[in-house]
Amino acid sequence: MTASHPLHHVRLLVAGVLSLVLAGCGFQLRGAPPVPPGLQPLAVSCVDEIPDDLCQAVKEQLELGKIDVREPDQADYILRLRGFRQDRRASAITVQASAAEYTLRQTVDMDVLTRDDLPLIAETRLNSSETYRYDETNVLAKQREEEELRQQLYDRLAQQIIFRLAPLTDSRVTEIRERRREESGNDQAQDSR
Repeated sequence: MTASHPLHHVRLLVAGVLSLVLAGCGFQLRGAPPVPPGLQPLAVSCVDEIPDDLCQAVKEQLELGKIDVREPDQADYILRLRGFRQDRRASAITVQASAAEYTLRQTVDMDVLTRDDLPLIAETRLNSSETYRYDETNVLAKQREEEELRQQLYDRLAQQIIFRLAPLTDSRVTEIRERRREESGNDQAQDSR
């Protein structure tokens, strides 16, 4: 039988302590977004201008978060995506006045409503961008790189959307509903004067 190396025990101890620290501070692995369980069933409504890849990335992130994603007529909550914009701009120029770097930028507007049109998240604009080097001598490879970056930006936007849903716990939704009832009650009282 061989004696175990003391460094091995130290590594195991450090790994164990790190996992406890990360678990204790609320760290979650990518792909395990903090979507409240009460925010379901949820529909994702993507207007025509929203790229299929972005809409699909959002649905996949929700499903990873164990959210019941349904069609709008079967859901209690609706996440709406619209106003998608994408652009590519030269961000650095070479001595020969050609683009040396480009910045890709994507923007999308989102909001969340209940089935009875109560806004839970007002329209919010999210954006993501990435800069990459451009090489005129290797155009095909750079086109592939740009496509990969576009997909990464879709994934980043999807993650931003998911994290915007995190505060919508049952108690928060109830609080929003009660505030709306009070406001509409005050409006009716003023109208009757």
